[in-house]
Amino acid sequence: MKNNFLIILLSIFALSCSSDDKNLEMTDVESIVIAKDNLYGNGEEGIMKQNLIISDQATWNDLITKMNSVNNVSDNFTEIDIDFSEYTVIAVFDTIKGNGGYSLKLDITSNSENVIVNVTSFVLEGGGATTVITQSFNIIKIHNSDLPIIFK
Repeated sequence: MKNNFLIILLSIFALSCSSDDKNLEMTDVESIVIAKDNLYGNGEEGIMKQNLIISDQATWNDLITKMNSVNNVSDNFTEIDIDFSEYTVIAVFDTIKGNGGYSLKLDITSNSENVIVNVTSFVLEGGGATTVITQSFNIIKIHNSDLPIIFK
């Protein structure tokens, strides 16, 4: 009898526990493209494959300086002056490739717990034919949020 009661009690407890698989409603996050291009410095910029969240001017200036160390790529940015009291910059860099024709796509969504940056690397139509060494990057800005930013 005691064992039956214990089994029933454990069953009720197990069924009442909430699941970690929450069905959170996802919404698109508005983003503004600052730059979507390639670095052509054969890795001399010293930028590894990485995902960056930039929330201050000093870090932003350091990144621009690194990116411009071989070629002045920031001339093609839609903007340089970011109001970090209003925006956060997300910069994604792919691996260095032995040929051209690659690009990065960023899809940004959010739920009640996170801002999710979904990164997709792909070959452009007709891409891969050039023999120049490239490193794709995509830099966007989003409105500041109290939610943590995660990359997938």
